[in-house]
Amino acid sequence: MTASQIRQAAQCASLDELRTEIDRLDRLLVKLLSERQRYIERAAEIKSHRRSVRDEARIADVLEKVLAEARSAGLDPEIAGPVFRTLVECSIALELRAFDSRRRDSS
Repeated sequence: MTASQIRQAAQCASLDELRTEIDRLDRLLVKLLSERQRYIERAAEIKSHRRSVRDEARIADVLEKVLAEARSAGLDPEIAGPVFRTLVECSIALELRAFDSRRRDSS
């Protein structure tokens, strides 16, 4: 789909058009989340201590930045907050699994 074929929400005249655009955005989000996951997995390789995987200060910083960006972009904080809190927690769980797996593989 080219940029000229993308419809803004206000340009969608039917539910099918809206759903097509939502599906397009979902595909983009999946690609971005996949890229983010690669950074999380790399962090598990770089960190030398399991206890450093969960960093409360970093979590607070990420959520603060996300909520500021959400406000700037017009994203409802009732969506942004829970989505990113879940994303962070799932990312931490993934990083812990990757960290533990690396440790088992090197033993």
